[in-house]
Amino acid sequence: MTAQSFPVSEIVATRRPHRKDAARNYDALLTAAREAFAEQGAEASLEDIARRAGVGIGTLYRNFPTRRHLFESLYADEVNSLCEAAQEVADLEPWEALTAWLERFAGYMVTKRAVREALNDESAIFAACRESMYAAATPLFERAQRAGEARTDMTFGDLLRMVAGITATTFDDDTQRDRVMSIALDGVRVSH
Repeated sequence: MTAQSFPVSEIVATRRPHRKDAARNYDALLTAAREAFAEQGAEASLEDIARRAGVGIGTLYRNFPTRRHLFESLYADEVNSLCEAAQEVADLEPWEALTAWLERFAGYMVTKRAVREALNDESAIFAACRESMYAAATPLFERAQRAGEARTDMTFGDLLRMVAGITATTFDDDTQRDRVMSIALDGVRVSH
């Protein structure tokens, strides 16, 4: 698979500052926001996010004038990473490529839950992100189907909903979550 540009890539590129120091602060704020939203949900304190990033609150507001802008930028950055991950694993064996990407998708669902509380699904950002994610990862699923590795009586959307459902619940620990995910994926994989 060759490197491909997706609508979300353009969103991320236009929002990210070009000066190195400003880009570094922007990235630090996104990392801090990702952590804070995963721990505290959509209501995480912006002051805490700035503190975690090692910048002042003014720097946060310069980069993200509103809480919504921060949510949209974080969401777009997460989906852009998922699109890049799909391209990175594309040369692996079909089933391995699909499951490697699904592991990244499961991690992304934590951020998505927090962001979804703050944004509505009808936003232009959500539409571009969904389109990009499907365009990047559907080929992985279809390749696994053509290789006889994945069921053909399901769609990529079915698979994402299954993984999203699994990640929406709580587990005793990562081992249990990984075991449940493995059991579910065994139902997707064609037995040989």
